[in-house]
Amino acid sequence: MKALLHRHRELCERAVDPLEIAVGLEAHGVTDRTAARYRHRDVFSLAEELHARVPHNTERPSPEPRPLPVPRFRAGRLLLTLVPGALGAATVTGLRLAQVTPRLPVALGGLLAVALATRAALRHSPLAGPPGTRAGRPTPGARAGRTTIGTRVGALGTLCTLWLLGYALLGDGLLHAVLTGGPDAPPTGAPEGPWPTATAPALALLLACAPAAWCAHLLAAAAHRGLTDSRTLRQFTAAMTPRLLGTYALFLAALAALAALCGTALHQPAAYPQALTLGALLLPARLLTVRHHRRAPARALGAAALVEALALALPTAGRLPGCAFLAAPVQTLVDAGGEAAVPVLACGIAALALLRHAGRTLTRASAHAPAGAPE
Repeated sequence: MKALLHRHRELCERAVDPLEIAVGLEAHGVTDRTAARYRHRDVFSLAEELHARVPHNTERPSPEPRPLPVPRFRAGRLLLTLVPGALGAATVTGLRLAQVTPRLPVALGGLLAVALATRAALRHSPLAGPPGTRAGRPTPGARAGRTTIGTRVGALGTLCTLWLLGYALLGDGLLHAVLTGGPDAPPTGAPEGPWPTATAPALALLLACAPAAWCAHLLAAAAHRGLTDSRTLRQFTAAMTPRLLGTYALFLAALAALAALCGTALHQPAAYPQALTLGALLLPARLLTVRHHRRAPARALGAAALVEALALALPTAGRLPGCAFLAAPVQTLVDAGGEAAVPVLACGIAALALLRHAGRTLTRASAHAPAGAPE
């Protein structure tokens, strides 16, 4: 116990109540099993003893507990999350009004504008995460190492996200062309072209930036209430689990409504399975990433992108002499569920795995406290 107190003395001296010590211990990887080795039933009971063992200066009044910052949703940030969807709608309208020749400049300009707007929305909205600081004070070398690894993992996650969004727009049409001996021509951006684009689900995902930001704000507000009202870590987890699932369901309902709206407006199939499974993967990936848990989202996004890439590569490789067997798995899957079966299977399995990880991670107090520690 003395060694544990010495290791976390700064945390114990700075804390104003046992819950703050428990959150810090949880952030450093101390679990109920660890607390059992010190003959305590859970982390909070261990934190209570550490708080009692810390020497207090009776001549100096104890500091007043500082309330946690209340998450605020500003109107400017709300408008910023609407910009990607607005630019996406403008791009789709421009492609429909443009003639065949200027379609490429319109498409490239729209994609660039949408990418910049989405980047700004992710950096200056509730999707950017709480303004917390990491637990502990790592050395400069350790901090530099974490920054380098985090940058690489974040770049990998971004590339995989771009691939998944691009596949949602062009993948089903490209896979159909590959399986039928093509593609013989580049995409024209027209639904009736030789390489049709699924603009309805792609536009719905862009418009879903606003509901995703609102759901992230609701989750942050629920976590703030939980940190304020809970007295034990188990109580916080029990309160956060239904709130996390409710936030997740609310986002999927909003995305389904947007997919229906886009499908009706564009006179295209709403593509609910593709849009919902990809949205179900992107939301927990973003919520985990902004709370410094980047590895699990990068792995899930990378696995889904790899499956989609293999679905395109295997039929192409199957055209080589004696390699027809390579295309058999993809052809069988497409015959059973159509081209949409590939992204639904890839994103659906990754989303379920990531949601399970988020259920264990985002329901911990250390994930939402200002001193929460990253991976």
